[in-house]
Amino acid sequence: MSGQGTIKIMIVDDHDMVRIGLRTYLMLEPKFEVIAEASNGNEALKWLNGSNEEDRPHIILMDLMMPEMDGIETTRAIIAKYDAIKIVMLTSFLEDDKVYSAIEAGAVSYVLKTVSAEELIYAINGAYKGMPVMTTDVSQALTRGLRQRTAQSGDEGLTEREKEVLLLIADGQSNKEIADELHISIKTVKTHVSNLLMKCELDDRTQLAVLAHRKGWANRT
Repeated sequence: MSGQGTIKIMIVDDHDMVRIGLRTYLMLEPKFEVIAEASNGNEALKWLNGSNEEDRPHIILMDLMMPEMDGIETTRAIIAKYDAIKIVMLTSFLEDDKVYSAIEAGAVSYVLKTVSAEELIYAINGAYKGMPVMTTDVSQALTRGLRQRTAQSGDEGLTEREKEVLLLIADGQSNKEIADELHISIKTVKTHVSNLLMKCELDDRTQLAVLAHRKGWANRT
């Protein structure tokens, strides 16, 4: 039975020896308790769906590449249904797109299997508190992945609200008119405009309007 302050952990990895090694080590930590294991995403979801809320893990150590259902797809499915669970992606892969996709899916941290035992403990404790923990290599890969996605999307990484504000700027509306149109404060509009200028690397709203027309965004319906 879990005691007060115990961090309950589930290990999801398709390699038996990895699960055995992780379980053996983690159980040496007094405040860690490995309560469940699964060899793929489908098994993990099946176990969670059959569990009671008080029996579910606080942390899931999630492998990235698994048969049937990989770590990214599994992370997305778990977070959608059990948002209290924190997921630490534990993998051997450092590809930019995989790092970005894992974090986008909802993983708190992305940790390589080459980390030291102390670093893994730190990542688990951080995830329990909702604090992302990443090495420099992983952070750089995440940044590169974000830039790649932004370049591919062609929309400068803008949020939906920022796109709405940009289109209204392109229509020649003032901050007050935009605020009235979107039912937000003028201060909020100014914040969105500032963010737009920063993301698009422009100096004023006239340049924003020109950019929107040049890329065809102002013609979207």
